[in-house]
Amino acid sequence: MDFEYTEEEQAFRQEVRDFLDENLTAANRRDANFMANWLKKVREKRWVGFSWPKEVGGGGGNIMQQVILKEEMASRKAPPLGTCMMGLAWVGPAIIQYGTEEQKQRFIPDILDSKYHWCTGYSEPNVGSDLASLQCKAVREGDFYIVNGTKIWTSLAPFASWISLLVRTSSNPESKHEGITALLVKMDSPGIEVRPIEIMAGGAVFAQVFFDEVKVPVDNRLGEEGNGWKVTISSLANERSSIGEVTAMYEKLERLKELVRKSRKNGKPARDDVGIRRQIAVFEARIEAMRLNGFRYLTKQIKREPLSSETSVNKLHRANLEVEMTDFAVELLGQSGLQLRDQEGAVDGGSWATAALSWPDVAICGGTPNIQKNIIAERILGLPKD
Repeated sequence: MDFEYTEEEQAFRQEVRDFLDENLTAANRRDANFMANWLKKVREKRWVGFSWPKEVGGGGGNIMQQVILKEEMASRKAPPLGTCMMGLAWVGPAIIQYGTEEQKQRFIPDILDSKYHWCTGYSEPNVGSDLASLQCKAVREGDFYIVNGTKIWTSLAPFASWISLLVRTSSNPESKHEGITALLVKMDSPGIEVRPIEIMAGGAVFAQVFFDEVKVPVDNRLGEEGNGWKVTISSLANERSSIGEVTAMYEKLERLKELVRKSRKNGKPARDDVGIRRQIAVFEARIEAMRLNGFRYLTKQIKREPLSSETSVNKLHRANLEVEMTDFAVELLGQSGLQLRDQEGAVDGGSWATAALSWPDVAICGGTPNIQKNIIAERILGLPKD
């Protein structure tokens, strides 16, 4: 594994730094037009979908350039490179890999231009994390599929314009992984009902989505009929790879260190407490382990080897770390750590209490810890199936 950068890569890093010096306005000086202008500028640079092929509107950048771009953006706390999170993370890559030319021309530009949000219809009630046991059905009638069923814990469904939906198109497959089809469905289609689910911390980014005789054009099928499991595995590999990134974890660690610096324990500065210093060091070591483990994925990508089950390792580590770091902050703050938003005594706008109440989101998104452990045990360690 080579940790050195080439001259070309160093030149690209300088290009990114120069762009940020010129275009990244300080957070306290940004006006109402800043975000729109930022998205326009990074789009013109082709840094949205930077690693996507140029023929679909991406930047055609290589893996190392993408790493450098993300590192520099994260170090300066720059806004995101595009706001269509799910579209950029895994729906777009799935369309690029499995979509028709018409689908690529129809959907990819809008994802790159941040025109709307996507959501993914995977999880279902009474199925848990066993995605292959889904029961939402689609029956083909001429040029349409007729969809009936429900999905739950659908992130961003209350705001999304499109959903990447998994349905069962065969009632008698040889295995439960067969007979599943991926459809691209407009969220305002007749027969779709979205019921937002409010979380403990407030707000409703999740929803249960009901499908009642929803007509979906066959042209909106992603990949071949019955091939949806392969499409999904590819999508989730992209998702778990992005979830495993450590840049956000380092930023959270810096916030945690700042919290320690301004807090007191037993009447003394918290930073002088040996136990607290040791715990911060443990968090930092674990995040660094995630970073180094991520280099393994990076090495495989550079060698053009596909990512698969190994991305579950960092996903599992990140979920555990997110919860533990937040719990640490709440315990450090004591009563103040329980105050939300504008409540009296709230610290950092109540963000630590909000994060603590949002732990199910962190643990469940992209596959529950038990599922990740099973994947690691069976597909990496070669242990018997659970």
